[in-house]
Amino acid sequence: MGLIRSVRNIKKYDPSARHVLDILVTSTGLHAIALHRIAHFFWMIRLKLIARIIANVTRFLTGIEIHPAARIGKGLVIDHGLGVVIGESAQIGDDVLIYQGVTLGGTGNLSDQKRHPTICNHVMIGAGAKVLGNIKVGAHARVGANAVVLKDVPPSATAIGIPARFIEKEVVTPLECSLTIKEE
Repeated sequence: MGLIRSVRNIKKYDPSARHVLDILVTSTGLHAIALHRIAHFFWMIRLKLIARIIANVTRFLTGIEIHPAARIGKGLVIDHGLGVVIGESAQIGDDVLIYQGVTLGGTGNLSDQKRHPTICNHVMIGAGAKVLGNIKVGAHARVGANAVVLKDVPPSATAIGIPARFIEKEVVTPLECSLTIKEE
């Protein structure tokens, strides 16, 4: 069910996704999620070596590294996923959108503690963002491209910058833009 929801979300978020067959055949993010679900199954039944082998093959094939212990909800979209890293104790909610180069990374080296972020439902994480440590990104939040997030992000906030600062409510003002383009 989660993969069907991912296909629908890819169609919704990606204007270059022309039809379902196109998505099924060419979406490396979808392939990584499908293979992660298999690896996660083996991890949960304590066949951890098999799970790690599947995860490594997935990384080789897709350029997306998801630890087999990571917990992923339904409808995840990894768009242009090259370089995405999702750590061991990361948790991702439903209908999350992740762009290329994102790291959901850990801090510290104690394996018996949660070291990776929790991403709530309906979050968007921009290209190159780094979300590090046992922190929470609230529902409907957005993380801007190349932001480095080191503390909790409130629900519906936007995190931008290095280190990230939060914008609680965006005020959009129209920008004047007049271009004169000469055709040669």
